[in-house]
Amino acid sequence: MDNNREFLMRRLHSLLGIIPIGLFLTQHLIVNHFATQGEEAFNTASHFMANLPFVIFLEIFVIYLPLMYHAFYGLYIAFTAKNNPGHYSYMRNMLFVAQRYTGVFLVVFIAWHVFETRFQVAIGNAAEADFNMMENILSNPWMLAFYIVGVLSATFHLSNGLWSFLVTWGITQSAAAQKYSTYFTLLVFIVLSVIGIRALFAFV
Repeated sequence: MDNNREFLMRRLHSLLGIIPIGLFLTQHLIVNHFATQGEEAFNTASHFMANLPFVIFLEIFVIYLPLMYHAFYGLYIAFTAKNNPGHYSYMRNMLFVAQRYTGVFLVVFIAWHVFETRFQVAIGNAAEADFNMMENILSNPWMLAFYIVGVLSATFHLSNGLWSFLVTWGITQSAAAQKYSTYFTLLVFIVLSVIGIRALFAFV
């Protein structure tokens, strides 16, 4: 692949991982967290998001297309990338590997999640992706475990990807800046994970 083309594709992959995908994940977890306030609160929040103006346009161009590019190019990176022991620490290389594994897992998890929710609504098997739908899905202990791993993979992938984004785009260049961004992205991981896991258990 041409070096300039690959450079631009990697930059686009990095950017889309944060804007809009990272923002959408954060919003999605917050909406799901309304389940901790009860069925009515979650259904109200979910109904509001499902009925936004131009929702089909938003889903296609702000969610699905960026997500598909990020996923497919991410798979290419996952199966072709090598560690960088001369440039990063052992811990960073381990996180680098974990980023690739979680990315591959998330392609499967997100596809299944969309199939169980949005696709079922689209083909008429469900009127809306509501509280009862998620309650039925998560009533299976294996599915609950699958979703817990999915949420933790997503929050890790986003927070670790945010660290890489800050480096890639020249925002954190010094060792001190990268150290503080590690603390910040760890906090992002913890906060989003708590929000996501609390939401899952609210359905069960």
